[in-house]
Amino acid sequence: MRTISDDERRARLALRHGLAPQARFGDPTTLAGALAGLHATDPATVFLAARARLATPSVAAIEAALYEQRTLVRIVAMRRTMFVVPADLVAAVQASSTRALVARERKRFAALLQTAAITDDAARWMRETEDAVERALRARGEATAQELGQDVPALRAKIHVAPQKSYGGMQGVATKVLFLLAADGRIVRGRPLGSWTSTLYRWSPMDAWLPAGVGDVETDLAAAELVRRWLHAFGPGTLGDLKWWTGWTTALVKRALAQLDVAEVALAGGATGLVLAQDAEPVGAPAQPWVALLPALDPAPMGWQERSWYLGEHRAACFDRSGNIGPTVWCDGRIVGGWAQRRDTGEILVRLLEDVGAQARDAVAEEAERLRAWIGEGARVTPRFRTPLERELSQAATR
Repeated sequence: MRTISDDERRARLALRHGLAPQARFGDPTTLAGALAGLHATDPATVFLAARARLATPSVAAIEAALYEQRTLVRIVAMRRTMFVVPADLVAAVQASSTRALVARERKRFAALLQTAAITDDAARWMRETEDAVERALRARGEATAQELGQDVPALRAKIHVAPQKSYGGMQGVATKVLFLLAADGRIVRGRPLGSWTSTLYRWSPMDAWLPAGVGDVETDLAAAELVRRWLHAFGPGTLGDLKWWTGWTTALVKRALAQLDVAEVALAGGATGLVLAQDAEPVGAPAQPWVALLPALDPAPMGWQERSWYLGEHRAACFDRSGNIGPTVWCDGRIVGGWAQRRDTGEILVRLLEDVGAQARDAVAEEAERLRAWIGEGARVTPRFRTPLERELSQAATR
């Protein structure tokens, strides 16, 4: 069994993720396909993650792929998380990950509808309301949730979500209805109402984005395709890493692996890792040192469950209690700090958590200034999930 050291894992990360200067991607769609999707729960992540990996990044090019060429699609995917994936990967994600969510979500929604005394026949109410929403959307071409509520009165009802949780409260049923329609592949999130950091989307029929619709793929075949892409971008990783990233059962992960030619390798600490058999040869280090400022929920740090080989002792500062990572500073494949943006001036504030040397410190400062210029004067980036380090930087900026 070949051993892949932590240094080689960091080299693979730099090259496969386009973070080393010589490994940049040419366009957003190729990039998203190579990484098996970009996290999109926080809209800014898509743009900032792409910016860090594209040879000539621009907001306009990413928006064109999303909303004009429509080669990228925003969908509910692994672990009930929003991803942006290439159009040719939508069917595999839908079949392997999204489809299994629908039955559970419908059951939960039905219970909420009945508790709120909105209906005594939740299945019929959902079916009729969803059909009415899709008809209204086709009549309009595209619409916001508010506009659809004008057309479909049932969407104006409210339910109490997560009553036992601190984040619980009253919520319009439109959120649940639109989620289910999207998870079924009937509708899709389109261009937001605001800038590229906005979370208020227009909705469109899915066949306006994908003329042939999502398509139907057998679950195990779909899972194998997604695992193949993950192994190429994130391998070596353990079975636990893969199970965590996908959110699948162990049985489905193993069935997907059984369809691929996979090799086992030894990792630091004694763990057994997996790589594609044709990808088991040693990978050399990037041609030159590199630094990167990656956004919250970036696909690199969110790719593995076991993170010690790139995270070191910085978990408490960089992750929230739910396992969401904030904006991070990377140096040669390791997280070495974090960053935040001042809301008043737009300045990028950086805090290094370890000594990286004068040359790397200067490179980080230069990258922070480039990031500020790229974001521009009008946009501000505030992560949806706040981490201790990001909060500290943001609070310090307001004093």
